[in-house]
Amino acid sequence: MAFLVHLLACLFGIGAWVAINGLWVELPLIVNELPEGWYLPSYLTIIIQLANVGPLFVTLMHRFQPGKLNEVAAIYTIVAIGVVACLLLGFLWRYTSVVGGVLHSTAFLSITFLLSLVDCTSSVTFLPFMMQLPPNYLTTYYVGEGLSGFIPGLLALAQGVGMHSCVNVSLSLNNTLENTTEGGYQIQTKYLPANFPTNVFFFLLTAMMIVCLVAFFFLTRISGSQQGLSRENLLTGSVSVTSFKEAVHSTNGPEPSGGERNSSVEGPQHTSPDGRPNTDPEKASYSCSHLVFIYFLVAWVNSLTNGVLPSVQTYSCMPYGGMAYHLSAALGSMANPLACIIAMFLPSRSLPLLGALSLAGTAFGCYNMVTAVMSPCPFLQRSQWGVALIVLSWVLFSGLLSYVKVMTAVILRGHSHSALVWCGAVVQLGSMIGALIMFPLINVYSFFQSADFCSLKCPE
Repeated sequence: MAFLVHLLACLFGIGAWVAINGLWVELPLIVNELPEGWYLPSYLTIIIQLANVGPLFVTLMHRFQPGKLNEVAAIYTIVAIGVVACLLLGFLWRYTSVVGGVLHSTAFLSITFLLSLVDCTSSVTFLPFMMQLPPNYLTTYYVGEGLSGFIPGLLALAQGVGMHSCVNVSLSLNNTLENTTEGGYQIQTKYLPANFPTNVFFFLLTAMMIVCLVAFFFLTRISGSQQGLSRENLLTGSVSVTSFKEAVHSTNGPEPSGGERNSSVEGPQHTSPDGRPNTDPEKASYSCSHLVFIYFLVAWVNSLTNGVLPSVQTYSCMPYGGMAYHLSAALGSMANPLACIIAMFLPSRSLPLLGALSLAGTAFGCYNMVTAVMSPCPFLQRSQWGVALIVLSWVLFSGLLSYVKVMTAVILRGHSHSALVWCGAVVQLGSMIGALIMFPLINVYSFFQSADFCSLKCPE
């Protein structure tokens, strides 16, 4: 029975962020099909920020109308919406319409908002439900939530999206282009067909959401009856739980404000803010200057990971080819849950260490931003070293800053409940500022330039 509940908790956690994570890893293929093209990631960052009205509503209900919101009914509703939205996306993602005289993928963007609303709201509904079960099942839920990024990444790798070849295309005699050769040919990019199409990928996301819904159905039966759940047997040998939910998603929602949480932080010896060992980390207190620094880290890393850098990933990676973009998106999504697992077993509350990791992650983010600014001719554009460096940079950027997000949430949870509530607010503030800064730079002022890998004429 215990194994079955662990399996159900894991499958339930997978549905938390699988839809949005799936969209991000599928972008290397989608940007070549929809009219927004390379602007699409910047649209997604804005849409995801707007979807935080969902967790805001739930949080306000918990605060001003405690007990009025039926969490089980809310979860059934949002997961059912996620299933329907993923299914509709598989059929309608190519449909476009003219808005303001410009062709837009209105179906894709509208359904993406619904999926963002589902995933963001899961942050403040799934976890309170899991608190009805013994604490070690919360660990399994977090593992599933990490897999919500890992599994779509594996599917994208198996799909092989973004692969291309450079071919000579014959031109008519009256067609004069700058890159036309003397023989009447033009080098163009030909994208190779994926191993399975985009709509099949969306149907696979639908199947994972259905699995989440079924798992939740059985969990409600178990949590209601509590049959076979012997706390004495289930708690022995359980893996310690840390509050690393903030870092599992490529986007974040505010933490639930209704009630204290009972999970504890165990494991290796932790450190105090100045780096000294601390055997009782839950009771650690922080000065005003320490808290200011922690909140600054929260705002900074979330502005980079949720707003600034995702908006320019196409400009940073595509000049190196579709393979570079594909690997950066897929492996970057895998680095996030991996960092969460590392933070679970190797936590560190040392503020100097977290500051150093933030600087390192920011350095990789700066490299990614520089390559985006230099598009279409960044460093080592025609070299395999360039491909390796840009993929590695995006993976380390995601992994390092994800670890920082995990541990800052753990620290603030140990400080006080109100500190964690403010953490959620600062997360949203940083993400919103990053997205609002980048959107006009990309879509209004055209600060970044797109590139066709095959037709580029860059200096060697």
